Amino acid sequence: MALVLTPAAPLFEVAVPWEVFGVPRPGLIDPPYQVTICVTEPGAAAAAGFIPTAATGLDGLELAETVIVPACADVDEPLPPGLVQALRSAYARGARIVGLCSGAFALAEAGLLDGRRATTHWMYAERLSRRYPSVHVDPAILYTTGEQVYTSAGTAAGIDLCLELVRRDHGSHVANEVARRLVVAPHRAADQAQFVPVPVPEDSAAGLGPALEWARAHLDEHITLADLAGRAHISLRTLIRRFQGEYGVTPSQWLRRERLRRAQELLETTSMPVDQVAHTSGYGTAASMRQSFARDLHTSPAAYRQGFRHRAVDAAG
Repeated sequence: MALVLTPAAPLFEVAVPWEVFGVPRPGLIDPPYQVTICVTEPGAAAAAGFIPTAATGLDGLELAETVIVPACADVDEPLPPGLVQALRSAYARGARIVGLCSGAFALAEAGLLDGRRATTHWMYAERLSRRYPSVHVDPAILYTTGEQVYTSAGTAAGIDLCLELVRRDHGSHVANEVARRLVVAPHRAADQAQFVPVPVPEDSAAGLGPALEWARAHLDEHITLADLAGRAHISLRTLIRRFQGEYGVTPSQWLRRERLRRAQELLETTSMPVDQVAHTSGYGTAASMRQSFARDLHTSPAAYRQGFRHRAVDAAG
C-alpha cells in the first residue's frame, strides 16, 4: 500500500490511513498491511513539520496494490505532474486508487474520475465540479466506492472510507474491531450526509443511543417506529426529527442498514443457512433479504458469501 505525501499536506488526513492501515494488529489482520509513504518531492513534509523518516519517491507506487492520496494543502495549486502520471500508471495495472478529501483533485486530474460519481469536502465540491465537468460530484455524501476508485468527503470521513476498505478486505468483524480500537462508529453508510443540522440532542440524557442498542439486539423481531420512540422516551415526531438531526437518515433507513450489516456479517463469519440469516437479521424471509441485497449491494446473499470466501482465501495466500 502506498500513502502519497504532498508538501504541507494536512496532518490529520495523512495520519488517518496510517493509523488504520499502518499500525500492526497481530491476531486481527495477519499478515499486516505494508504501508509505504511516498513523497512527491524530496524532503516533502506534511503540515506541522511532520517529516517521514523512511519515505520513498513516487516509484513506490509502482508495486502498490492500493494507492491512497490524502488531502493536499491547497486545491488551487498545480498538482505534481509526476503524481498524476504515477496514478494513471497504477490504475492501468489494476491498483485500487483512493482519494481522501481534496485528494480527489489528484484523481480527477489523472482522469480517473471521468464519468464517475465522486465526492470531496463540501467546501471544495463546487471547485471540483467546475474544474472537472466530466466528474459527477456529489457534495452531500461521506464517500464513494467502486471496483477500483474511491473518494471520501473531508477530514473524519476519511476514517469511514478507510474502515470500508478494511471491511472489503477482511470482513465486517475485523472492520468493526478496528473501529472499536479507534473508538469510532464501526460503519457510517456511504450516502449518509456530510453534515447534519442538529449535531447534539437538545437533552443529552434522552439521546438515541440506548434505543439503538436495544434495536440492534432485537433485529430478529418486528421493530416499529413506535417501539423506538418508546425506548427513547420521546414522541414519534421527535424521534424522526432527532434521527434526521443526529444521523442524517430516517429511522426506517437506519433499521434497513442495520439489518443489511447484520446479514453481511453473518454471511461472512458463519455457515448459517440463508433462511436463518434472513430471520436473524430481521428480514423474515430469504426472498426479502435477496431483494435488499439486490437493491443495496447489487448482488445476492449467496454470491456475497461466495465472493467473501474467495477474498479471504486470497488474503490468506
